[in-house]
Amino acid sequence: MGAEVDQTTFTRKARKLHREKIRRCLDALARMLTESRFDFNRPMAGLEIELNLIDDDFQPAMRNAEVLAAIADPSFQTELGRFNIEINVAPRQLSGGGFTSFEESVRKSLNDADSRAYEAGSKLVMIGILPTLRADHVTLDSVSQNPRYTLLDQQIVAARGEDLEIVIDGVERLQMFSDTIMPEAACTSTQVHLQVSPDDFAGYWNAAQAIAGVQVAVGANSPFLFGKALLAESRIPLFEQSADTRPEELKAQGVRPRVWFGERWITSIFDLFEENSRYFPALLPISTEEDALSVLDAGGVPTLDELRLHNGTVYRWNRPVYDIRAGVPHLRVENRVLPAGPTVVDTMANAAFFAGLVRALADEDRPLWSQMSFSAASENFAAGVRHGIAADVYWPQIGQVSVVELVLRKLLPLAAEGLRLWEVDEGEIGRLLDIIERRCVGAVNGATWQTAAVANRERDGSSRADALREMLASYVEAMHSNEPVHNWEVR
Repeated sequence: MGAEVDQTTFTRKARKLHREKIRRCLDALARMLTESRFDFNRPMAGLEIELNLIDDDFQPAMRNAEVLAAIADPSFQTELGRFNIEINVAPRQLSGGGFTSFEESVRKSLNDADSRAYEAGSKLVMIGILPTLRADHVTLDSVSQNPRYTLLDQQIVAARGEDLEIVIDGVERLQMFSDTIMPEAACTSTQVHLQVSPDDFAGYWNAAQAIAGVQVAVGANSPFLFGKALLAESRIPLFEQSADTRPEELKAQGVRPRVWFGERWITSIFDLFEENSRYFPALLPISTEEDALSVLDAGGVPTLDELRLHNGTVYRWNRPVYDIRAGVPHLRVENRVLPAGPTVVDTMANAAFFAGLVRALADEDRPLWSQMSFSAASENFAAGVRHGIAADVYWPQIGQVSVVELVLRKLLPLAAEGLRLWEVDEGEIGRLLDIIERRCVGAVNGATWQTAAVANRERDGSSRADALREMLASYVEAMHSNEPVHNWEVR
């Protein structure tokens, strides 16, 4: 979805051509997998972090064009809402101080960007959902100027054929209607990319799915939406519903949603791309001149543009990625489960926990997913989203167990083992996994801190709106300290 688009309407002929091009891309990908054409000898990792913009009163600042012009750094890009931007962190290996390098790079980039954003009347915030955001902030007037977002909005709403209804029942209840997908812009995430070999991809993806519930429980940071206290990670159902192309009748028929956890364990990355083409009509049927099979026949590397564009409009929580670097293709798992924030070091801890855990689980002789139904993984994900760090989940050979007990007794040692397989420095392993351990010991994460801070202010007589604004002011101050959230004082 990073590609620019300049079309606004699509003919029936264009849609048919695009479907045919995707099928040829699939044929080309199948050949490439068979012929072992992928780079995986020195696997890289990458990060994307979505950010909110706020003004001096801690309200959303609709100034991403001005902020990006002030930052003048190509690693920062637009996002859906005018109050969002994203940083794409240059990939690197995890061995030899990779996490420290990531942390130092992200902190420097964000500090420099925040100073420049201030000149444009804005400040940057890393948080899953901006607490001061209101429903009247997420209208068509707030869509970023990039035409691809307007076009995507038009295509999703047209496919649905009616206004979007968002209903989230949590501590409180949210029900609203929208004639645009803009509520999705409230969702700001961290995406962790891991490069893997074709043979290993299925194991890594299955492992990522199996731990998604634990991941979101430990890292939850989105308890408030449009002034309502909802779920520990309200970002997940908000994204699922705001990008849903199905009216009620199609939901009743069992048509799959575009924001999708999935429905089965896989045996190859091909399974995911093939499911995408079989189940989901193209939202942006833009075709290029490239014939992927002809490029392969000529000894070249196909870009697979249609396949990649379509993949970018199917929003899996763990997404397959085909990409090319320095003329050589590679495959990645893009983990999209985590919210942004609370701090850079918390983000690094979340990424280390994920990378270590999937590596260890993927390398086990008896795979976890051979002992666990996919529906159990899906139910764990739902529990983590709703209850956060207080969730109970199912785990093979244990049964129902609290997330904190599972992490402390079983998953942290596994994650450490996996990070050693990545050749991560012992000092980094201890420092980052200790953050996850302390969160679990204290049952504290971004979501619990936000909830407690707002509750304290409301008990002292603040209105919900004032409590959210005051909490966000304290959050921003603590965020800049880079002190892990489990150490933050609740005032």
